[in-house]
Amino acid sequence: MTRFSLGKWLLPVYSALALIFLMIPIVYTFVFSFNDSLKSNITWRGFTFDKWLNVCAVQNGAVCEAFGNSLIIGVVATVIATTLGTMIAIALVRYRFRFRAGTSLLLFLPMATPEVVLGAGLAAQFLSLGVPKDMLTIILAHTMFCISFVVVTVKARVAGLDPALEEAGRDLYGSPAQVFARITFPLLLPGILAAALLSFALSFDDFIITNFNSGAVTTFPKYIYISASRGIPAEANVIASAVFILALVIVVTAQVSAAARAKRQARQG
Repeated sequence: MTRFSLGKWLLPVYSALALIFLMIPIVYTFVFSFNDSLKSNITWRGFTFDKWLNVCAVQNGAVCEAFGNSLIIGVVATVIATTLGTMIAIALVRYRFRFRAGTSLLLFLPMATPEVVLGAGLAAQFLSLGVPKDMLTIILAHTMFCISFVVVTVKARVAGLDPALEEAGRDLYGSPAQVFARITFPLLLPGILAAALLSFALSFDDFIITNFNSGAVTTFPKYIYISASRGIPAEANVIASAVFILALVIVVTAQVSAAARAKRQARQG
């Protein structure tokens, strides 16, 4: 006789409902990217591929310009934050120096501080220094709050690195530069790439800090916010859908590659 167990079914049902709830906005965005809309994209007017084929048409060039700004800001801020954050993470784990604990605490503050406080504080600082708000101020602001996430991610990787591997390289007469390039850096690379991807996602997606420090520069999240009152244009839905599909392809490819690599290692073992 089969007995009904509430606990056995509760978690799967809850997980399925949560997944459906999270997917509804994504499905809506993807479906309305094919809407034959005019000025408003709130009501369905018919199916068309025109928005995908002419996403950067002259009359809709603003959305592509905003997307391009977000890409430039995200890439530059990611490169700077990843470079500085990796060096800081290595220094915090490998070296003893004065105010080391205080430095670690200060690096965690941007993660714990609400973005509205951080954005307003940076805007006030730029204003007091007489720095005009443009793409440079956005990059500086994004770099500042992305460094903390990079340090935390890479720091965990550095702490898990076996020092004996580097000692073996030095025993084989490798210079410090050679040991870092051939041993330390390749072992840290997965953590560095993970930190870079996280940093880019945070920068590309940010609205609050960007809105305080952007001036006349429009990024993709800012464009979406401004357009939301009259219905987000279908062209913006096209770009958002393309970004989601690209991210999904990258994640699936990475998982498949990792599974294939694990199988090869198991066969060789």
